Amino acid sequence: MDASVRLADKYPNREAFERANRESHGAITSHLAPVDATGVPADLTGFRTMFSAFHHFRPEQARAILAGAFNQRQGIAVFEAGQRNLKMLLSMFLVPLAVWVLTPFIRPFRWSRLLWTYLIAAVPFINAFDGFVSCLRFYSVEELRSLTVGFTSSDYTWSAGTVDGKRVPMPVTYLIGVPIDNVT
Repeated sequence: MDASVRLADKYPNREAFERANRESHGAITSHLAPVDATGVPADLTGFRTMFSAFHHFRPEQARAILAGAFNQRQGIAVFEAGQRNLKMLLSMFLVPLAVWVLTPFIRPFRWSRLLWTYLIAAVPFINAFDGFVSCLRFYSVEELRSLTVGFTSSDYTWSAGTVDGKRVPMPVTYLIGVPIDNVT
């Protein structure tokens, strides 16, 4: 089965989108006009995905994203690698160490990255702070389910849960909504 991906963003990065297209030999395309996830245009059809970003949206924005997919009868899947719990919060103390170890392997190489990571050491601590804040904002499975209240019908179904991450040492929380005629 051939699959294609179309990238969209509220603030599209043309250079990154073009690189993805080039490196995927055209399997990844892009929509260069800004797209607000809370109001996706009806002409952008297809299964919508959001990876490690849903926690950035307040509940009313999150409901608007889900309502848009439901009302346009488009599938949507939201994945978050993390949970709002003490274990996850404590793991954020390891973020600076990970940044220090992994930075030399980031490409393309930039001297400024070394400056801000090792000499000034802002990047490791900014990443840790961002991680702490993200942990506090992750939606629980119950909260994800509650965001779908009112978006039910005989031709659309929702599922939410967690699975153990295979490439990340933490559970992945998910919410998936699909039109029933697309379920096989």
